[in-house]
Amino acid sequence: MSFVSEFKEFALKGSLMDMAVGIIIGAAIGKVVGALVDSILMPLIGTVMGGVDFSSLAIKIGDASIGYGAFIQALIDFLIVALVIFFILRTINNMKKASAEEEDAPSDDVVLLTEIRDLLKNR
Repeated sequence: MSFVSEFKEFALKGSLMDMAVGIIIGAAIGKVVGALVDSILMPLIGTVMGGVDFSSLAIKIGDASIGYGAFIQALIDFLIVALVIFFILRTINNMKKASAEEEDAPSDDVVLLTEIRDLLKNR
């Protein structure tokens, strides 16, 4: 097997393509949620807390400035992204579970044929 055909087989595997799509969608969701946190939520939280701008919160120790506000903002950003991804995965799993239950249920034809079989047995 040549290098090119081996690479093509690897690159076009379904699981690899699914993972690539997941990474791209995850990055896009991360950007959207990041904009939500930076532009809407953090200013609102800062206003509720008395006009605090989290990005500028820092402690001075000598000449060093420890910016713990940026950490707080990144932590809130992470929690919101994790929550959004949790809800998306939960919805997908519920949809998969519902479709699996539909597949497990016998079709109307099978139910009808089973009833006919049972009636013929009882005669």
